[in-house]
Amino acid sequence: MQVNNVPQTCLHHTDILIIGGGTAGCMAAATAKEIAPDLAVTVIEKAHINRSGCLAAGMNAINAYLNPGETPESFAKFVREDACGLIREDLVLSIARRLNEMVAKVESWGLPVVKDENGCYKRRGRWNIEIYGESLKPILAEAVRKAGAIIFNRMAVADLLCHDGRVEGAIAFSVRDASIHVFLAKAVIVCSGGASGLYRPNNQGPAHHKIWYSPFNTGTGYAIGLRAGAEMTSLEMRFIALRTKDVIAPTGTLALGFGAPQVNALGVEFMRENYAEYGGERAPTPWRVYAPTREYVEGRGPCFLDTRGLSPERVRALKESYLSMYPGIVLYWAANDLDPSQEPIEICGTEPYVMGGHCQAGYWVDEQRRTTLPGLYAAGDVSGGAPYKFVSGCWAEGAIAAETAVADIRDRDAGVKKVTPLADSIREARARILAPFMNLKAELTVLPQEAEERLQKIMDEYAGGLSTAYQANKAMLTMAERKLEALEKHLSYLAADSPHDLMQAHTVIDRLLVAQALVKHMSAREETRWPAFHSRSDFPDRNDADWLNFVNTRYDKKSGAWHISRRPYRQWV
Repeated sequence: MQVNNVPQTCLHHTDILIIGGGTAGCMAAATAKEIAPDLAVTVIEKAHINRSGCLAAGMNAINAYLNPGETPESFAKFVREDACGLIREDLVLSIARRLNEMVAKVESWGLPVVKDENGCYKRRGRWNIEIYGESLKPILAEAVRKAGAIIFNRMAVADLLCHDGRVEGAIAFSVRDASIHVFLAKAVIVCSGGASGLYRPNNQGPAHHKIWYSPFNTGTGYAIGLRAGAEMTSLEMRFIALRTKDVIAPTGTLALGFGAPQVNALGVEFMRENYAEYGGERAPTPWRVYAPTREYVEGRGPCFLDTRGLSPERVRALKESYLSMYPGIVLYWAANDLDPSQEPIEICGTEPYVMGGHCQAGYWVDEQRRTTLPGLYAAGDVSGGAPYKFVSGCWAEGAIAAETAVADIRDRDAGVKKVTPLADSIREARARILAPFMNLKAELTVLPQEAEERLQKIMDEYAGGLSTAYQANKAMLTMAERKLEALEKHLSYLAADSPHDLMQAHTVIDRLLVAQALVKHMSAREETRWPAFHSRSDFPDRNDADWLNFVNTRYDKKSGAWHISRRPYRQWV
């Protein structure tokens, strides 16, 4: 890329613009075209819709499904208890009512669901069913194409376009040639996933992308909403995954699928023996990573999932199960001559992530998935308030958001073409996108990798990362705020000499904004409701009297001010 070459600007008109072609985005696109074939539906995806997002490598189970005997109400009750008493119950219920419908729909698209001897879906735990999901993402992508949606691959969104407080579209750039693309739309649905890469990961150097959450979900969906003034909720309920050491492979396959118990270095099943008062093996999800972390800190680590004694047939079945979603661990065992039946699998916690699928960080939405900005909707990991979505819950939200967007367009008289004066907004956004190219001429430059490493160091050491066993306090969070503010000034010197580096530069810019919002949330919630996920060493206890409510934020881009508020909890079931 030559700096003197000015990337072209292309204009696109559509009815519904979907940002992100992952789990929720694919379902939103297919649903919108199914119920409104006359409307133009456009999907923009930073990677390629065939293998993008969290499902890129596949899945071996659907983790949110109402098995026989369960109801939407029993699901919502379980999710509330697992989230330590605080969820948007209306959102969780609306998801639960659609889970089985969504699974049946994707099965009709070609997803192989494992059946038992009676022809019923094969259960794996209370809410899970088994699938052969290696090709899950290509199946979803094909459904979008067959539905007739327009797809733009290799397109990174940079900003929402707003006029008089209403979202009217978005601006993006090609990660191949840096061309600028303006999308004007009657409705915009954000489905771009949560945020990884805010914290220093378990593995360093060339292996720094060997993490649990998709390394390409960089928080852009949150950042564009923050810059536009949308209200966000519950970012402080971070997600920290319990995973296998080094490879960072999922542990649910071992624990649920093959019954491997958690043991510490002394061979003690520590969840049952040391954490019985918190629920033991049935403790809420945050305890599953908090407990082994405490075992390690207190000298009883490392911890393991004990697979010793598995028969050769079971080991083969274990490997086959991982091949449907995480083949890396099978290759790791082979390369290191490891036999799970002879030695236990070491486990660890990952670095923290911000996401609304396992936890509930994201846009504050109503039951129809409208955000606080007219014309903007959210679904999947970027939508807040409803944890325990997983794959099927993200499908449900994508469908709900699409149905709402279609209905709202009909109500606004979709036949009237209105030209909105967005020229100034487009010009400003374009200049912001291309600024790193212009910085190549400056004497002082900062490379995206340098800025990313600095961001991750700050967050790890001062905002409850791995190095502090996920603990933070007021003094640490105050330091984090100051250091992030200093880093923000340095980002004005970010330089890029290729479209790929331009994408990396904006990735760091977006991650920094999300990190700043996260620290605001962590500082505001003065309790420990979700151990490890949000552990305040200066407020170590859960405090329902003062904190059974949601912490929400809004960001004013012009002034740089943050507005913190609380939203009350309401029990529906």
